Amino acid sequence: MATSSPVVVVTGANGLVGTAVCRALVERSAQVRAVVRRAGSAPELDGVTEHVGDFADEGVARAVLQGADAVVTTVHPMGSPREVQHRVGVEGTSVVARVARDIGVARLVHVSTSGVYDRSAGAGDVAEDGALLPEGSGDYSDTKSAADAALAQVGGLTTVLVRPPAITGAGDTSVWNNLRPQEIRKGERQANPAQTWAWVHVDDLAALIADVATGAIATADDPERGRVAGRTTPVIVAGEPATSRDYPGTVAEALGVAPEWTDEPAWTGQLLTDRARRWGWAPRVSLAQAMEELRRGLTTRT
Repeated sequence: MATSSPVVVVTGANGLVGTAVCRALVERSAQVRAVVRRAGSAPELDGVTEHVGDFADEGVARAVLQGADAVVTTVHPMGSPREVQHRVGVEGTSVVARVARDIGVARLVHVSTSGVYDRSAGAGDVAEDGALLPEGSGDYSDTKSAADAALAQVGGLTTVLVRPPAITGAGDTSVWNNLRPQEIRKGERQANPAQTWAWVHVDDLAALIADVATGAIATADDPERGRVAGRTTPVIVAGEPATSRDYPGTVAEALGVAPEWTDEPAWTGQLLTDRARRWGWAPRVSLAQAMEELRRGLTTRT
């Protein structure tokens, strides 16, 4: 059972996902310890206290995790050199997990990615037990898979790997509402209009993470009914079906440029969210709402 005011540690609390998670936790009456590298960058919310330091430092991790009920790890330096991604995303997250286990933290929620799955042309629909990409598929997917595997090796810790696809939501660090549109503006506009564009809004993602972290989603022997105590359980979280015609099409229209549609082979399956829904989660942000938020932000900045 969840306590009336659980204590939850959030790493990367100043990022797009971390900020949304802090907000969702506060809405659930949690006390949040926001771990950031730069002073003054944590979300300014009642119930959130800022902790400045490197979570990969065992001493820092032990201090901030002492007495906590759960920890949410959101940090991955996407776009950094591979060695940096590995050091931060794999080694650093492993430090947090081992310390959490050793001092008795009840739950760890790690923001993984559905990018670890094989979503090549013809792959079909993907559930949690879907085929993973082989080593060598790319720095991001390789290091994310390595982090997931490392967490699974930390025995005795109840861990949930939350695997989202493209994460929409307004914010300066938002890849899909800010950074990716910049690439489209510069000319990267080729896409098969029928290709699946799997997505989830950051607020819906944060809602599931917060429910797991606060104990609202109970443990179960079967991962289809809840997180499995003492084990690592993956869960896919995604919004309603969409295609490249929806996302690049919306971005191109908002920027006043023309998309370059192709007929190259592409994945047209879906990410299956049956497990998350059995846990009681359902997305609230529709595709239309997400695209309107995206369009509004782009036209405001243009």
